Order: sequence, then structure tokens, then C-alpha cells
Amino acid sequence: MAFRNRVAPTGALHAASSRGTLMGNRGIIHDDQGNILRTHAHQNWVTCALNYKGRKQVVMTPGRYTRLFFLDEATALSAGHRPCATCRRDRYRSFVDAWCQVHGCPAGNRSVPQLIDKILHAARISRNGAKVTFQAKPAELPDGTMFVGDEAPILRWNGYFLRWSFSGYRVAEVNESREVSVLTPKPVVDLFSVGWTPEVQL
Repeated sequence: MAFRNRVAPTGALHAASSRGTLMGNRGIIHDDQGNILRTHAHQNWVTCALNYKGRKQVVMTPGRYTRLFFLDEATALSAGHRPCATCRRDRYRSFVDAWCQVHGCPAGNRSVPQLIDKILHAARISRNGAKVTFQAKPAELPDGTMFVGDEAPILRWNGYFLRWSFSGYRVAEVNESREVSVLTPKPVVDLFSVGWTPEVQL
């Protein structure tokens, strides 16, 4: 039986057989039996490499952080996760560089990750646990952005609209002039607008 540790673009956790290409961390959110108890335990939601320095990854280990899985980076960013500064250092550095270019960062401040996490947290989940979205027209969104579709989340990518699933994407038809609820947090969408783009599993 699959654990409920596969993450959708909404940030919700599901049981699915597809492992994906990235792992994630929101702290310890499961019990000793592997049941999910909460959405998160802290604000620094990150995406990690599936393999790092040969470390053995055992899911739902009691007392250890809950290992979550994503189809790809576009999915993880939509859910509100940023790159890990340890196992995905190059992606983290490029993310922070783009963030500081768009949103500004205090010069010489070592707390930049904490500042980013605080802003991201407010942009991804409300105090009552609901997904935070904003309204926009698909035609106005940059590549890498995900939004709510009629049947499933939709990714805008290279001039196409792709319907998301845990196993991959397929081309979708979208009314580009009708406003939609955008899933990718607004501060991240702003990074796409200046050329920073997520990794997509096609």
C-alpha cells in the first residue's frame, strides 16, 4: 500500500504509486504507523534530491522527518516548496539570486532563507490551512506556473498548457482569456517573469 506522501500542485498529500523526481521535507508530520497527522511542522518547506551522498532514504521512519515526493520541480514550487540549500545547492543558489533580484534581500544578511520561507509560507497556505491562490488569465502567466483546471492542475510551459497528474503531463485545451486560480505562489511566479524557470518532467 502506498503511503500518503505524494504531493500535488495544491500542496495536498495523496497516496499514489508514482515516486517522482524529487523528495521534500516539511518536518515530522506522520505518526509511528505512517499516518499523516498535519500539513507541516515548520515553515522551511524544501525540495531535496532523491539520492544524496549515498544516504539511505527510509520513508515514514518514526521520529524522522516525513519524506514527501514530487513529480518535478514545477509541482514542488506550486505546492510551496523551495530548493534545499544542502542537497540541491546549485538550484538553491540560482533561486535565491532570482529572489533577491525580484524581491530584494538585506545585504550581508545570513537570514535570507528564513526571510524567504516566511514570505513563501504566507503565500502558500492560510492560517486555517487552505491553499492560497490569486487570480490571473492563463495568457498572462509565465512558463512554469500552475493553475486550477477543470479536471486537474494545469502547467503553462513553452507556449503549451499541460494537464498535470502524478505520472506526468498531457496537452490540455485552455480558455486563455478566462481568469483562473493560480496555484504557484505569487512570489515564485514573479521569479519566472525574470527568466528563472523550474525543472519539468516531460
